Formats: sequence, C-alpha cells, structure tokens
Amino acid sequence: MIELKTEGGLWTVTVNRPEKANSLTGKMLGELAEIAESAGSARALILTGTGSVFSAGADLEEARAGLALSPVWERLSSALANLPCLKLAALNGTLAGGAMGMALACDIRIAVPSAKFFYPVMKLGFLPQPSDPKRMAALIGPARSKLILMGGQKISAQVAYDYGLIDRIVDPEDLMPAAQELVADTLDAKPEIARGIHDLCQ
Repeated sequence: MIELKTEGGLWTVTVNRPEKANSLTGKMLGELAEIAESAGSARALILTGTGSVFSAGADLEEARAGLALSPVWERLSSALANLPCLKLAALNGTLAGGAMGMALACDIRIAVPSAKFFYPVMKLGFLPQPSDPKRMAALIGPARSKLILMGGQKISAQVAYDYGLIDRIVDPEDLMPAAQELVADTLDAKPEIARGIHDLCQ
C-alpha cells in the first residue's frame, strides 16, 4: 500500500489505498517512516497518492485502537523534515487529519483544485502531533492555524493557496509533471550546492 520508486536521485513515494481513501494504518506509517529515514541519498523526494484523496488520515479502526496517539506520526514527519533534500507533496486530493503532518514536513506543497484541507483532531478528542501546529503556524500564522485546528474549518485548495498552506494549484493531469518539473533543477545541480541552499532556507 506504500509504493517507492527510485530513479536517479528522485524518490517518489505513493500512498496506494484508494478504496479506503488512502487512510493510514500503523504498518503503512511505519513503512513511510522507514523510507524517510533511509532516504539520505535522495536528491529530491515526491510524496503523492492514488485516487481522488491524498489521505483521509488515520484508519478509523486503528485510530480507535490507539493509532491516533502513536508516536509513529511524529517519527514520520520528523524524518521527512530532517531530510536534507527537496521534499515536495503532490496532493492528488483531499488531505485530512494526521496525514497533514507529512505534507507540512515537506518543503513545497502543490494540490489539485478539488482538494480540501481539514484536521478534525479536537472534534475527535485527540491532540495533534506536537510538530504539526508549529509547522502549520509557521506557514499560515497562529490565527489561521487555530481556525483549522480549533475552529474545525475545512478549507478549499484556493483558500489553502491564499493562506500559504500550499504553493500551487495544478490540474490533476498535470500534477506529477509539475512536481517533477519543480524538482528538476535540484536533481541537475551539484548535490552539495542543492543541500547547501536547502539548509540556508531552513
């Protein structure tokens, strides 16, 4: 359900569970974390999904059984954030709940026009993973972060773009070509220069 394709220095990671809205099980989260932790040689990493939803967040049955409180969410987002390569989330659809941590840990986020963004953690009775509100607030500010996390607002791709939560809106058929185009210069650059620029932008 997690697919990895490596081609040169480009790692493409795909969440492939469309029949369950790409909801994440503990096993899937562990696989994603292991990929992020082993991607030190990657020059660029693209994270995407299949179907019309990027990810609905935690698998509901596993969330009720304790997955919502698992440290694996923070392990995954920290591993992604700490990678010294360019990370791009190509959001093929709606992004919900704890899955937002993956996208927030990336450097660039692009999305299709139909994507919606929401994080109903408070309504469900859980706290978000510690780094998620901080990364969200760094992108869109504390008030808008509270609007999503505490106000329970579901926002459209256009609003997400206006806020600065995503960096570009792309038609579905152009999503992966656009993602590959955005990482192309990094892949062509000298690795030490690309990493140096990445570190300077942190």
